[in-house]
Amino acid sequence: MKRPVKAIQIGVSHEHADGKLATLRAMPDEFEILGVVDDRGGASPRWPLRRPDSMLDGLRVLPLDEALALPGVEAALVEVPNADLVETAGRVLARGLPMHMDKPGGESYEPFRRLRTAARERGLPFQMGYMFRVNPAIRWLVGAVREGWFGDVFEIEASMDHGYGDDAYRRYLGTFRAGILYNLCCHLVDFAVEMLGEPESAVSSVQTAPGSPPDSRDNCSATLEYASGALVHMRACGRMSGAVRRRLRICGTRGMAELCPIERFDGQPLRLDVQFADSVGGIPAGRMQTLDFGPQGTSGLVDRYKEQLRQFARQVRGEESEPDWLCEHDLAVQRTVLRMCGLPVA
Repeated sequence: MKRPVKAIQIGVSHEHADGKLATLRAMPDEFEILGVVDDRGGASPRWPLRRPDSMLDGLRVLPLDEALALPGVEAALVEVPNADLVETAGRVLARGLPMHMDKPGGESYEPFRRLRTAARERGLPFQMGYMFRVNPAIRWLVGAVREGWFGDVFEIEASMDHGYGDDAYRRYLGTFRAGILYNLCCHLVDFAVEMLGEPESAVSSVQTAPGSPPDSRDNCSATLEYASGALVHMRACGRMSGAVRRRLRICGTRGMAELCPIERFDGQPLRLDVQFADSVGGIPAGRMQTLDFGPQGTSGLVDRYKEQLRQFARQVRGEESEPDWLCEHDLAVQRTVLRMCGLPVA
């Protein structure tokens, strides 16, 4: 009989922290929340939206040392501000606990490399919080690219634009050397590397959008360059108005696909448009087809994280093993994120 994993959440200040906590609450068959570390009083740059006290209602709140020492704790979710993620995850590793660590992996390489490889060497499940990893349309696209259905992929184009946040949020983005490129386009790097591997090089433009406070770095783009000639174009701006429709387009010599929006939680189905030169996977050749992946859910961030955290619970319980390739993939993503942000990889 399946039992819930006894877990702690360390931090409520990461952009994804409230969604992760809400998802844990919504999955009592998978997780028992032993305690939460309230880090709202810390000094590191953080998501400026103040988390309400009500998010902790009914939960045991305690300091980090006490949370890590709780009897029976089996796993931790690390949801502290970006600047504190790797250091805090190191504390979890020292305790010998499996962990879900939110993104990105820090603005340097070696600390993350040591953390990630040590977790693998100790056989501890380690899950990065890249939110598209269980997106059903993206999982289908990864498989189609690897099967060669698109022929030789020569271009991937993706956007992470949004219209939320105020000037306080824009100033927060400016605390990162590459701003929104580092903070949001890391999600796009994650699936681009899975589809095409690690690029040879990256070039980027880090700008501040018109009307934003100086040095907000909230209007950015990057291109990953591959030895094959393939290019991956990514962009993100925090000044979008109206409905935000993040999109992904893949073009190859034998097919193309477009996913817009990349995800949706309004109860409507997630749809992917594809067209192939050859009949593949039961899809007829030559005509644009729309694949229906059904609704992802209706509860926003709860639905976004549910399948990923369910996978994490299975790994903690020993029902499923971490894929052999995942550690090297995580390291390749980190190297690529740093290169596109103009940060050293050493």
